[in-house]
Formats: sequence, C-alpha cells, structure tokens
Amino acid sequence: MKVFSRLFEMVMRWVEHRHAPWYLAGLSFAESSFFPVPPDVMLAPMSLAKTTRAWRYAMITTLASVTGGIAGYAIGMFAFDLVEPLLHSAGYWERYEMARAWFDTWGIWVVLLAGFSPIPYKVFTITSGVVGMAFLPFVLASIVGRGARFFLVAGLMVWGGEKMEQTLRRYIDRIGWVLVVVVLVAWFTLKN
Repeated sequence: MKVFSRLFEMVMRWVEHRHAPWYLAGLSFAESSFFPVPPDVMLAPMSLAKTTRAWRYAMITTLASVTGGIAGYAIGMFAFDLVEPLLHSAGYWERYEMARAWFDTWGIWVVLLAGFSPIPYKVFTITSGVVGMAFLPFVLASIVGRGARFFLVAGLMVWGGEKMEQTLRRYIDRIGWVLVVVVLVAWFTLKN
C-alpha cells in the first residue's frame, strides 16, 4: 500500500503554499502547549523543498515553539485545574507525573532535554508552570533545546538536498510502515 508516498506528495504540495510559514508557526505554537503533532512534520519537508529558506523556517519554528511553550507554562501556572482532566483523558497523566519527578531530580536540564528530544514538550512546559520554575531559565532552556532540534532538522534537509528527497520518495512507504510497527510495539510494551 502506497499510503505514505501519497501523504509525502500531498505534504510536498502543501509546503509550496504561500501561507506555509504561517501554518508552520501555528503548528509549532500549538504543539508546545496542547497539540500532539510535532512541527518537524512540516519543517522537514519545507526545508527539503526550499533549502535556501531552511534556516528561516528553523527560526520560525523555534520562536513559535518557545512562544507556545510560554503559553504552556502559563497554563500550568494559572489553569492547571482546567487542564488536569484533559491530561487524564488524553493519556498524558503518567507522562506528567514522570515530568514532575524529573523536575525534582534535574530541574532546568529537563526542559532543555525535552525541548530537543521527541518527548512531548508540552508536558514539560505545563509542568514547568505547575512547579513554578523560574521563568527566564525556562525560556532560555527552551530556546536552546528547541533551537538545537529544529536547526538540526533543517540542516539535515539542506545537507541531504535533492538526493535525500529522491531517496525518501523511493523508500517512504517502507520507512512509514516500519515506523508504524515500531510505534505499535513500543506502545504495547510500555502499556503493559
């Protein structure tokens, strides 16, 4: 089934849209505070399609993501009672409790790590507000962590260029199905 190659072609058409940078900023903001889809899904193809603008896209993603992280921080600080039921229903409660424990152990380094890694950043932005982490260190750690991640993604796309795009087009369905299997195995393993 060529599901992923169709999705890849659709995304590559979307990234050509004149408002694509605004969509990227919106997705980046939302992902840092409440939305489950990471901005990498737009940043990578946009950077691949227009390598001359990759660094600009990485900057947009970083700034919007950090701004969304500040919104997540505010949610944690001022509206956690409203968000707590959503964390339970969305299956993020265990991750939230883990984040709280990590904050007790590692403090600001957790924000830096969460900003760079595929760990759901939103959980850590909200938790930062809940635990009352100092605001300026939170913002600085977010800029460094998120910036490193997004500039790395953009850099890999620039480095890979047209050859990477051709390779992705050729193998995207295999890669996609392998990732689905990995995610399912991880989910079932972690669930039990």
